[in-house]
Amino acid sequence: MRKKIALKPITFLLLLVTFLSYGKEGEHEMSYSDGKDTKPEVKAYIEHHLKDSYDFNFFSYTKDGHEVHVGFHLPVILWDNGLKVFSSGKFHYGEEVAEVDGNYYKLFHSKIYKVDGPEGHINEDAEGHPTNEKPLDLSITKNVVMIFMIFAIVFIMFYRMARAHKNNDGIPKGMGRFLEPIVLYVRDEIAIPNIGEKHYKRYMSYLLTVFFFIWIVNLFGLTPIGMNLTNNIAVTMCLALITYVITTFSGNKNYWKHIFWMPGVPWPMKIILAPIELLGTIIKPFALMIRLYANITAGHIVLMSIIGLIFLFENWIGSSLSFLLAFVLAILELLVAALQAYIFTVLSALYFGMAVEEHHDEAH
Repeated sequence: MRKKIALKPITFLLLLVTFLSYGKEGEHEMSYSDGKDTKPEVKAYIEHHLKDSYDFNFFSYTKDGHEVHVGFHLPVILWDNGLKVFSSGKFHYGEEVAEVDGNYYKLFHSKIYKVDGPEGHINEDAEGHPTNEKPLDLSITKNVVMIFMIFAIVFIMFYRMARAHKNNDGIPKGMGRFLEPIVLYVRDEIAIPNIGEKHYKRYMSYLLTVFFFIWIVNLFGLTPIGMNLTNNIAVTMCLALITYVITTFSGNKNYWKHIFWMPGVPWPMKIILAPIELLGTIIKPFALMIRLYANITAGHIVLMSIIGLIFLFENWIGSSLSFLLAFVLAILELLVAALQAYIFTVLSALYFGMAVEEHHDEAH
């Protein structure tokens, strides 16, 4: 164990020296060994980091003029006149056409299209959109694997906490010592103030789930593996949609009355305000979706861009400053990871509280 720990600072220093060596004038040209320009390569790497994929590609290197990828492949599941199941290794990280049961498929911008042969090409219209047939894609992608991983992590965490709580007379033990203060904070500072003591217990399971799910997902997004669920708008849309459905079905008669026929307002204004209030019920979850997606995506783009500057500067001062700035922003992203989970949970609790709030218009 001591040997492994001792190697960490040495590895860090070697990486730092490697980064800075790219900026020495006269020793390295700003291009890769295969002649590709650095700027497009950095841009392509950032886009690859943000997108979902059909494999885990940890890193790659060039050997004997060929690019070697290090990672593992995931199963591809397509419905194209029948079920087609094969390994994403047939695409060879998007470089080759996959042949399955006499059909040919090709990756284009992280999506699978059908082509007419082993040398088939993607046809594009005047606006650059692919016109090839696209089969129904049910594949186990990197983001899907991440969802199952987070489910397993959250389930194990709370299962062990609940078991220890039961067997230890309610005293936190082990992981529970870390989780219990967070659970109490979500209950006392988020659920009860926004929903009320009468109804908050109905929503605690969802609030805790969404808080820990978003937090852990954001933390994994900062790792070199690059699994960024919350910068996938489909994922944030599903989270916001769940909040919307719970809010809608939790709404009491006072909630809907204040939307369709607001008390204490002249009836001509009620007619004008009703569609606006109804639209507001849709805008609220939409704002949840965009806020989480935009903040996480922007943070990753900025951080990866600054890391890319390490390879673009032609002197050691610029490279070292970029490395330092990237390190500081990475620390800041740890705060953002928790902050976005907190904001999403608070706003969800606020919407639930508005839905179950009991108004006393007569008293006013």
